[in-house]
Amino acid sequence: MTDAGRHPRIKLLTLSEVVDVKGYVGNFDVKILKRARYVDEKECTACGECAKVCPVVRPDEFNVGLSSRRAIYSPFPQAVPSAYVINANECLGRNPTVCSKCVDACDKKCIDFNMSDEEIVESVGSIVVATGLSPYDPTELDEYGYTRFENVLTSLEFERLVNAGGPTQGELLRPTDRKHPKSVGFIQCVGSRSARKGKEYCSNICCMNTVKGTLVLKEHFPDIDVKVFYIDIRAFGKGFEDLYTRSRRQGVQYVRGLPGTVEETADKGLRVAVENTATGRIEFHDLDMLILALGVQPSKSTRRLQEMLGLQLTPDGFFLEAHPKLLPVDAATRGVFYAGCAEGPKDIKESVTQASAAAGRAIRLMHPGKITTEPITSEVVAEQCKSCGKCAEVCPYNAITVDVKKKTPAVVNSAACAGCGTCAAECPFGAIIMNHFTDEQITDQVDVMLAENPADKILTFACNWCSYAGADYAGVSRLQYPANARIIRTMCSGRVDEKYIWHAFAIGAPVILVSGCHIGDCHYIDANHWTERRIEKIHKKMEKLGIRKDRLQLEWISAAEGIRFARVMERMEELRRGVTEQEIAETVELLQKKQKN
Repeated sequence: MTDAGRHPRIKLLTLSEVVDVKGYVGNFDVKILKRARYVDEKECTACGECAKVCPVVRPDEFNVGLSSRRAIYSPFPQAVPSAYVINANECLGRNPTVCSKCVDACDKKCIDFNMSDEEIVESVGSIVVATGLSPYDPTELDEYGYTRFENVLTSLEFERLVNAGGPTQGELLRPTDRKHPKSVGFIQCVGSRSARKGKEYCSNICCMNTVKGTLVLKEHFPDIDVKVFYIDIRAFGKGFEDLYTRSRRQGVQYVRGLPGTVEETADKGLRVAVENTATGRIEFHDLDMLILALGVQPSKSTRRLQEMLGLQLTPDGFFLEAHPKLLPVDAATRGVFYAGCAEGPKDIKESVTQASAAAGRAIRLMHPGKITTEPITSEVVAEQCKSCGKCAEVCPYNAITVDVKKKTPAVVNSAACAGCGTCAAECPFGAIIMNHFTDEQITDQVDVMLAENPADKILTFACNWCSYAGADYAGVSRLQYPANARIIRTMCSGRVDEKYIWHAFAIGAPVILVSGCHIGDCHYIDANHWTERRIEKIHKKMEKLGIRKDRLQLEWISAAEGIRFARVMERMEELRRGVTEQEIAETVELLQKKQKN
């Protein structure tokens, strides 16, 4: 961190947050709010004389409230920049008549209460999202007594207590009597792997963090009794199993089962009741201290940043990568990359590895000095555009700008456009051309597919990345499915315009299938959400016209689901057989009359 702070080509903006991001790959404009430090960081030498005279005492966040700090303080040892900061909400000195002791104590006159927050706009070519994580708050798990018993601590509090730079200089002391505990217990998966409270996913780091903690305790206090209550130990990394084995050999007792209740005894000790699933018995363990191995969850800023950058989130709330195997550090928005726990729970080694990969991807993108884009992009016909703003609303990449009030035609930024085609499908005036997937090209394909014996065909629209690849996988796997399927490839299911559906029915299509990526897995962020809405709207119109809505099907099929694709096509064939010649003829006649009117 110090090296980064001293590097001539790295600008560190501390006490800052991103408030807005505009632009596209190669040309992002990032608006940053830099909060006032009230201390000149270039002049401050971090001597600490100001903190000695400050009368305000507050809990120290770095030591998780186990020690105190002043209103003027250094956030933590080796902080960069090496300068003190004033918490304006706690300081009395902003009114000099009340207090100005720190100003008087500072010989270099670094303190300036007239500093104010400032907005900075930085132009950058790429963005690395490294928002980190937040530890789980165990207060809702009251059965473990965290809010009731002082000797129940979190793994983060335990970490600070055994750290040489912590509030007790590395001495493990019970908060109630400040004595060394003779027995310590660890409860695993607090806030993880639970559908009732906390998160359902595994937090990745907790098991080995506990194993490390048991080894630290045994090294410092060989006679201490250490017990670990767990569901199962996940020691999957390099050398992790050896550490786990070493912990057991040093006398750490691993009890397979999570405690049901925790009660406090008369001497402020803790009695833990647990069902040992290895023996099938209820056991009671008396402990001097209990440590809750906290799970991790996404950073609080994740949702806001996701909206600013147009990113995707997993069901767990972490950022979703563009592809889990081929693009594991890339976001769906081009020019944005992930590092560390922003993308999911991981340990230090994995975080550093991913950070190096993200840096490499960003360098690879920016080094040539120019961006190469795909030719499959949207283009607005200005003469036909009515400036309604619908295209800008549905674009997952914010690649379209339009001034609805001034009625200026929409403009597509080709560098930001990913070519999903959702804008063209949603435009009510036909003012958007999707290069290489124009209305004429797709309509001509429909005409050719249904030119002969249309009643025998299953017309299928498949997205390039998932359902079309799933169809290909079914073929490569030699899976049998109806040979009368006629597949039209689009880049995204969001490109399937309503008029293609009506046109296909008007020329005799018995059934139509629209297929794409699963919700949440769309390669164009959330474009398939618009597909879903569009199909629902068409279904309502079909019911009003007296056309069976089951003749139009919407299915989500991934690239790996060849078997699912084959089964869907078999079901479509059953539907097709249920559509009579008379029903098709009535539909054709109805739609042709409607077109004439």
